[in-house]
Amino acid sequence: MTERDEEREERIEMRVIVDAYTVEEQAYGWHAYLDDLIDFPFEARCTTEREESPLKEGETVRVVGMSSTEPTLSQQYVTVEWMDRELGVPLEQLEPVNVDDDTKQAIEDWYYWLER
Repeated sequence: MTERDEEREERIEMRVIVDAYTVEEQAYGWHAYLDDLIDFPFEARCTTEREESPLKEGETVRVVGMSSTEPTLSQQYVTVEWMDRELGVPLEQLEPVNVDDDTKQAIEDWYYWLER
């Protein structure tokens, strides 16, 4: 389990799940937080293969936005350009490449949440 990061915990509490009383509200809070902070588009590398995604480990894709796929507290989806089309894949399977500090922080916050 990931060690507790007080600064990150406070940011998540105050910016992501503030005023969210249900699991669905928290999931949409995450969706909004990620959409607000991530600077799209950006390049990302696939770190793990997943059943619900066609991406292969090591493959690089261009991430163009948050997906319209229903967010959950265990899964947020982003839209990637892949083989001349766009599709939603789990953010969790991607590692950003050369992104700005806000994008890096938002994605790391999400990974931290998943590990906790």
